[in-house]
Amino acid sequence: MLSVEQAAVVARTHNLPLIVDAAAEEDLQCYYRVGADLVIYSGAKAIEGPTSGLVIGKTQYVEWVKRQSAGIGRAMKVGKEGIVGLTCAIELYLRAQKESGAEMVEKMAPFIDTLNTFNGVSARVVWDSAGRDIARTEIKFDEAVTGIATGDLVEALKQGDYAIYFRGYKANEGIIEADVRSVDRAQLAIVARRIGEMINQEKQA
Repeated sequence: MLSVEQAAVVARTHNLPLIVDAAAEEDLQCYYRVGADLVIYSGAKAIEGPTSGLVIGKTQYVEWVKRQSAGIGRAMKVGKEGIVGLTCAIELYLRAQKESGAEMVEKMAPFIDTLNTFNGVSARVVWDSAGRDIARTEIKFDEAVTGIATGDLVEALKQGDYAIYFRGYKANEGIIEADVRSVDRAQLAIVARRIGEMINQEKQA
C-alpha cells in the first residue's frame, strides 16, 4: 500500500487532487502537511462531536466541497445545532491533552486485572491495527462459562443507568474491545462492575 506521501507524488504527476479519508484519525494536520489536498475526518469518532464530518485542505477544493451546502431541499441542509456541536467538539479536542498509548495501558491495568477475576472472561492489552499509538482492552468471553452470548451482553450493557458501548465487531466470536480514550479509571471500574453483574445475573437465572 502506498503511503500518503507516495500517493501525493502520484497524484501530482497526473495533476489530480489527493483526497484522504482519515475517518477516526487523531492528527488533524499530518496528512495535509505531507501532501493531501483534502482530508476528511469523522466528527463523531475521535473528535467526539455529533454525527458530522470535517474537511480540511486547500482553499480551491474546500470551496468545491462547500457547494454541497446548497444541496437538494432541507433534507440536505446541515442544522445549526450540528455546526455548533462540531465546532465546540473541535475546540475541546484541540485543547485537550493527548494521552499516550503507554498512559492508556497504565490506566487500563486495574480494569484488566478486575476482568480477569471473572470466570469465563480474559482480558489483555491490544494495540491499534493501523499502527496508531492507541492501546485498547480486548475482552474474550467463554460463552459456555458466562452463560450469555457476547452479542446479547453488548446490547444489555447499553441499557441501565450507564449506557456502555464497546467495539463489538467480533462479538460473534466472543470478543469485544474497549476504547479507553474517553474514560477515566473510575469509569472503567463501573464498566468492569457492570460486566461482572451481567455475568452473575445470567448464572443465577
